[in-house]
Amino acid sequence: REGVLATLQHLSWLTACGVGYKSYTEQYLDSCGIFKDAVIGILAVIAKQERVRLSERTRAGIAIARSKGRLLGRPRLKVRLSEISSLKARGLSQRAIGRELGISEGSVRRLASTAA
Repeated sequence: REGVLATLQHLSWLTACGVGYKSYTEQYLDSCGIFKDAVIGILAVIAKQERVRLSERTRAGIAIARSKGRLLGRPRLKVRLSEISSLKARGLSQRAIGRELGISEGSVRRLASTAA
């Protein structure tokens, strides 16, 4: 259920710990048989293909979203530097400015440093 990559990682971990394994549901999955290296190799190839397909689907989904005009990523801050400057001129701390504008103190610091 976890996918081939996760299964392969679990099997590698077991092997590294010196533990042998035999699957009751997949008869071919056995660390004791003569074909163990072949089975692990096949699982590795399948895992790689899973990663490639996932990456392709992700890129395709992003392209479709962009073609529909959807904005991707985190929404931009709607705070103007003039607001930060005016609050700073009133003597407010960066923490107080952040509370006032609904943003973090780190965002206030970052925005203030770009203005300077």
